Order: sequence, then C-alpha cells, then structure tokens
Amino acid sequence: MKTFVKASLFITFALWLALISKLDWPEFICGGLVCLIISLFGAGIYSKLGFPPLSIKRILFSLIYIIVLFWEIIKASLDVAYRVIHPKMPIKPGIVVIKTHLKSDIAKMILANSITLTPGTFTLDVIGDKLLIHWINVKSEDIDEATNMIGQRFEKYLRIIFA
Repeated sequence: MKTFVKASLFITFALWLALISKLDWPEFICGGLVCLIISLFGAGIYSKLGFPPLSIKRILFSLIYIIVLFWEIIKASLDVAYRVIHPKMPIKPGIVVIKTHLKSDIAKMILANSITLTPGTFTLDVIGDKLLIHWINVKSEDIDEATNMIGQRFEKYLRIIFA
C-alpha cells in the first residue's frame, strides 16, 4: 500500500504540475497536499479492487497497453466503417468462445472491456476462463484461432501487468 501511495503521489503531482500555468509556492504546497490526500484515499480503493502492487514494469506495460488498445480501436473502427460503406464486404456475424489464461477477475474484466471497446466485437459473458464474444465477421469458430484473432493482442500485455 505504501508503494501505491508513493507512485500515486508522484503521478498525480506530475500531472498537476503539467496542468498548471505558473508555479508559486502556495500553489505548489496546496497542489502537493491535494495530491497526497487523493493518494491516501485512493490506496484503500486500489487494494480492494484486487489490482497488483505497482511497479515501474507494470506502469510501463500499462502505458504500452493503452497505446495498443487505441491502435486496435482505430483499426477496428476503420474496418467496420469500410464494411458499412461497401455493402459487398462480407459480414458473417456470430458468437464465438475465446479462452483466457488470466487468473484475476479484474484482469478478465479489463480484457472483456477492451474487446467490447473494439468496434465489431462485443463481450457477452465471462465464464471461468472463457469469454463469449459477438463478432461482426466470424473468421473462425475454433477456440484457439478465435482467441489468437480477438483476445491475444490484449492478453499478452495483461498477463505481464497482472502477473
């Protein structure tokens, strides 16, 4: 919990410094106190949600994960838009099952939400180590192939973040 408070304090204070227009001592002290209060209250919530302890490696992989997620959202958005504009593009909607190797519920939830945020896919349910996904263009109904096409691009980062 102390590690989280320190990391959270550093991140929130750095963000606050980046957002202010000028730096005076009263603003510096007030901002530092507000960031400390936020970090202290956030530590309890953070640990209750089941997140792993913070480390530089996890923070870096989380940033990479966000970039990968945005890139996948852009690619999927363009694919869906292209399918709308060109009606001759194949659309074979269906429900597939993918398998995850993630153990924690919070990691599975982030994977499910990442899949849902990507246009053309929607997570219907998480049952144990399997996710039920609605896919706009089913390319394979095989669990392993569907896992590689849909979930693997996110899961390889989540495994490191939540290890």
